Formats: sequence, C-alpha cells, structure tokens
Amino acid sequence: MTSDATATRTAEAALLRDVPFLLLLAGRFLAITASVAAPVALAFGVLASPGGTPTRLSIVMACESIPLLAFVLVGGVIADRVRRSKVVVAGLLLSAVSFSALGIMLIDARTPWWLLGVAAAVSGIGLAIMNPALAAIVPELVAVEQLHAANSLIGVVRNAARILGVVAAGFLVALLGGGWTLVVCGVALVAAAIPFAFVRPRNALPLPESRTSFIADLRDGWSEFRSHEWVWVVVLQSSLHFACYAAAIGVIGPALATAELGGAKAWSWLLASESAGTLLGAVLAMRWKPHRTILAGVVALAVTMPTPFILLGVDAPLPTVMVAMFFTGVGMSLIAVLWSVTVQVKIPAHTLSRVSSYDALGSLLMSPIGLMLAGPAVVAFGTRPAMLGCGLLLVIITMAALLSRDVRTLRL
Repeated sequence: MTSDATATRTAEAALLRDVPFLLLLAGRFLAITASVAAPVALAFGVLASPGGTPTRLSIVMACESIPLLAFVLVGGVIADRVRRSKVVVAGLLLSAVSFSALGIMLIDARTPWWLLGVAAAVSGIGLAIMNPALAAIVPELVAVEQLHAANSLIGVVRNAARILGVVAAGFLVALLGGGWTLVVCGVALVAAAIPFAFVRPRNALPLPESRTSFIADLRDGWSEFRSHEWVWVVVLQSSLHFACYAAAIGVIGPALATAELGGAKAWSWLLASESAGTLLGAVLAMRWKPHRTILAGVVALAVTMPTPFILLGVDAPLPTVMVAMFFTGVGMSLIAVLWSVTVQVKIPAHTLSRVSSYDALGSLLMSPIGLMLAGPAVVAFGTRPAMLGCGLLLVIITMAALLSRDVRTLRL
C-alpha cells in the first residue's frame, strides 16, 4: 500500500470517529434524502392536479429558483458572519415549512396556482441561506490534510442519500401521491436540522469586533471570486449546464415519463441509476487524487453528462438510458468532490462562504430560464425533441470550459 493510500485510510478512519463530523454526515444524509425526493413529488403532484400542465410545472419550479438566486449572496455574507451550523439549521427549517405547505396545498387540490408559487419561493430562500454555509462548514471541522477524505466521505453519504431519495420518491408518490410525499419530506428536513444544531466547529475564524458593511463584504467576495479564472470559467459553464439539466430533469423528463414511460416509478428508477453512479464516483474520488483537479473533473463531466439525454431524445431502450445515467452520476460526483477540495484549499477561509455564494449564484443563474422554457418547448416540439436538444447543448457547454488555460493547468 502506498503512503498516500495509507494516509487517506488513516484520515478516513479518524473522521469516522469524530463526533462533529458524524453529526454533519447525519444531517446531510437526511437533508439530501428529502431534498432529492421533494422535486420528484412536486413534479408529479403538479402534473396530477386539475389543470396541471408542463407549463404550470415550469412556473412553480422557477418560483423556487428565482428567490434562490435573489438571496444566495445574502446567504454568503450571513454565513461568513454567523456560526455556519446555525445558518444551516435556519435554512433547513424554512425549506421544511415550504415542502409541508406545498404538500398540503396539493392534497387539498383547490389551492390557487399562485400560492403554490409562493410556497416554492420559501424553499428557494431556505436553500439560498443554507447552501453557502454548507459549502464552507467542512474546513471548520477538519484539518487541511483531511479535506480530501472528508469531501469524499460526504460524497458517499450524499449520493447514498440521493439513491434513497429518488427510489423512495417513486414509491411514495405511487402509494401516497405527490402531496403527502412532500409532507414527509418536510418532516425529514426538521429531523435533519437536529444534528446541525449540535455541531460545534473547532476551526472557525474568530468573529471581528467591528464589521464592514454588507456591500463591502459583497465587494470583497466578488474581488476574490473574479481573481481566479478557473473559478469563474467553471461557474459560467455550470450556469449553462444547469439550465439544460434543470429543464431535462425538472420538467421534460417528468413530462416524458408521464406520457410514455409509465409515470413516476420509471422516472425515479432513471434518477436512481444516476444516483448509484454518483455513489461509485464518490468512492472512486476517495482514492483518485489527480494533480490537475479541475481539468480532471471537467473532462469526466464532458464525457458522461450529455449521453442519457441524447439517448432519451432518440427513443433508446430504457435499460441503455439507465446505464448512461449511471455514468453521468459518476462524472457528476467526481467533479463535485474535486471542485469542493480545490475551492476549500485555494480560497481563503474568511471569504469562502461569499465566494461559494457567487459560485451558487452563477451556477444557478440560468436555471429559471431553462425551467421556464422547458414547458413551452415540450408543447412546441414534443418531449423527445426537447430532450434531444438539451443533450446536444450539453455536449457544447461541457467542453467549452476546456478553452481556459487556467482550467487545464491548475494544480492542487
């Protein structure tokens, strides 16, 4: 066994005995399980409601994405000023209220559509508050030499939760309906907040006695963000990537499954295949430590991401699409771990939440547009042509980041 492999195993074993880190893993497992199941439940719940159409689903999904974009920079500043575990708890509880409210409205089936949009917007605010804190909380708990092992273990837990979430969503939606499944997701998010309430960071920066203004904090975060070419290039790529991915996963896929694949169960199995791939990717990332982390992650995503959407677009057999979705999950998981480690090592800790908030803002900036266009695209072109279009755009988008020399050459 090499010295690197021995060091990795030692770091993993130490982390699995560390109570604050185990609390983080438990909270993330519950939160991700619920957060993955909820969009599936919402999509099929809306489509099954009286007057539910792909266009209305697009609007409801976009109502979550727009507040997420509007408040994510606020979340970044808050997370660099307040204990990050407290910020995560607040975000989880807001999302729990949103999911429960959405579920009750769908059960009642008489709720005006605009109220569904309002409830979805509350979830977006919760995510905006929570995500920058989550991105920066790991370096508060572990030493620098443990970051790769920590992010890899988080990847394993995250992707195991994704598998459970999508499989549970398919069965719960079929058994209980989308509304009750959303209520269950809300309860799960409350449970997820409990472990985070007991997390006590050991490497947190001391809070300054005097604070700069909110605008000054934003300006400092922006300066740090734009000073790294590899950061803003990949974030720009991600913005376009997530627009296509959100359209395909959030609207076009459920519409296709409803019309041609037999409903929520078939679609949840496709998502479960992707999630199984992300689990393998996280396990691989525990042992694979490329020196050019960003290049390796971008190439992995470019090779694997577009394939399943192209196959769905050309009416390939479902087992073939499931295999392609599996490898998409592998690529997504690899870049997630490699990106997290690189950002945590290369970005100063005192600006990490703010840089992460600009990352989230940029990455998700185009998602509402993708969601809003997805429903009309299904109506105008049909589900399979719309899905094929997403796949072909992803081929171009995922390769474009390789034009940057910084992306190709950055070393950890």
